[in-house]
Amino acid sequence: MPRLDMLILLVIHWAAIPVGLYAFVHALMQRADAFTAVDKLSKPAWLGITAGGTAALVLFSLASAGAMFWIAGLVAVLVYIVDVRPRVTEVQRGPRW
Repeated sequence: MPRLDMLILLVIHWAAIPVGLYAFVHALMQRADAFTAVDKLSKPAWLGITAGGTAALVLFSLASAGAMFWIAGLVAVLVYIVDVRPRVTEVQRGPRW
């Protein structure tokens, strides 16, 4: 029977993959000029960052020797979701009344 800590790490590992996929698909669906309008990296750069982060989440595990790559992938994806996504969405929505 697996230990509880390994089970928790497995749940975190599998929960992070949809987050990475969401970040990549969101970046893919945005206009390219919206990224430069909010003084962020270009759309191809963020597509590469989110794709690489998602690949790291799929290929490596938090409970293995590649944990550093998994954490780096998660940080990259979360930076997009927390910092870039709200500003890109806001600039495309236009002024609020």
